[in-house]
Amino acid sequence: MKRDSHQDSRANTPARASSGRGVVAALVYVFERVMPDPFVLSICLTAFVAVLALAIAPQGHIPTLLSAWYEGTFGILGFALQMILILATGYAIAEAPIVQRGLRALAAGAQTPARAALLVFPVVAIAAWLNWGLGLIVGALLSREIARRVKVDFAWLVAGSYSAWSICNSGLSSSIALSQASHGNALNLVEKATGQVVPLSQTVFAPFVFVPTVLVVVAMTFIFIRMHPKAEDVVPFNEAAESEDAAPSDDPHARVSGDTPTFATRLEQSMLGTLLLLVLGVGYLAMEWRAKGFDLDINTTILIFLLIGLALQRTPIAYANAIRRAARQTGSMLLQYPVYGGIMGIMKGTGLASMIAKAFVTIATAASLPIWSYLSSLIITLLVPSAGGHWAVQGPFVLPAALSLHASVPRTAMGVAMAENVSNMLQPFWAVPIVAIAGIRIQRVMGYTAVTFAVSLVIYAAALWLVP
Repeated sequence: MKRDSHQDSRANTPARASSGRGVVAALVYVFERVMPDPFVLSICLTAFVAVLALAIAPQGHIPTLLSAWYEGTFGILGFALQMILILATGYAIAEAPIVQRGLRALAAGAQTPARAALLVFPVVAIAAWLNWGLGLIVGALLSREIARRVKVDFAWLVAGSYSAWSICNSGLSSSIALSQASHGNALNLVEKATGQVVPLSQTVFAPFVFVPTVLVVVAMTFIFIRMHPKAEDVVPFNEAAESEDAAPSDDPHARVSGDTPTFATRLEQSMLGTLLLLVLGVGYLAMEWRAKGFDLDINTTILIFLLIGLALQRTPIAYANAIRRAARQTGSMLLQYPVYGGIMGIMKGTGLASMIAKAFVTIATAASLPIWSYLSSLIITLLVPSAGGHWAVQGPFVLPAALSLHASVPRTAMGVAMAENVSNMLQPFWAVPIVAIAGIRIQRVMGYTAVTFAVSLVIYAAALWLVP
């Protein structure tokens, strides 16, 4: 696409490093030149993990490694489709005219880079705290709307959105917190060991989680304001390239309107199809929530996004066209999820992940176990960037340690989740959808989020250690 070549020609000039703002400009400069495409990076990580597993893992044998890689690669496909559907259905919601008007109204208040940061951070953080998928979509599309109106460095703005999103594993859609609070959940390792669940009041709403979450958002808002490049170094949003990408002329399903509507066009424009799906979806949710109580998981989140998008787009053809445009943005994820699934398979199947977790656990005490859980999670997350999959690997080792040492179980579990927030700022796995929707190369974004990594690393560690 023309967008990449336009931005790369400006972003890759050596002048950016010398004329930028100190350490931040240097980080951006380094990431632009050192970090490969995320798909290539995932292949490099696969090679690294495979070599490490063969060298030191308890089950580091070639047949075991190959079998684990295969199982992981194809075992993640269901989850990968769920993630893509969350993003595609969220994109369709954000494309609805009423939502677009709302985004434009919000963006109108951001008349300077500082005001843009003051708007983006709280809005995206709240959305991400409520639901991580919603946060990704809101962050990407709000960034685009602001960048259309304000002369702002687009990579800086998208990085700010991604940094605000980083707190999602401390929110209501945290896989670790929700699974430990859900009776009978397959990943509720606490219930399996003790027969008890851990309510959200002891995890998401506990001061040691909630306080650092707010602090990260506030601190990074003001740090990002200071990090904005000088006017001569700003690389703005490429509106021309975006308009070209959004043009409907390449849609093979588009019909030529005539004077007399055909049966097909009447069917496409009829709201009856939309109403049918709404009745089915709302009826199912009402039945389930009445019988079992209100609960959100990945599948119900997708269903809710689907229903909201259908209602906002109104006609089946409008919704179908929105999903086609969304698919153009999420295509790169199809490559990366299976590769990371293979990495997860190798780490779990060869015992490499358990070895890393055990190494930290063996030196822990009741007071220090949450910190060691946090530090080991930082490492594992860089290689297994999925909270659910990560918990399935690390949880079986840190929770028995917490019980035997009489350490805080909620604090130990959330140490894993909080480290996910931090490591995601260096691991591009979750940045791929937001940069794809926003329309920018990931390398420039990660140079800024490296600062978020350093700041949030300290804040979360201090909270685990000091906040009651």
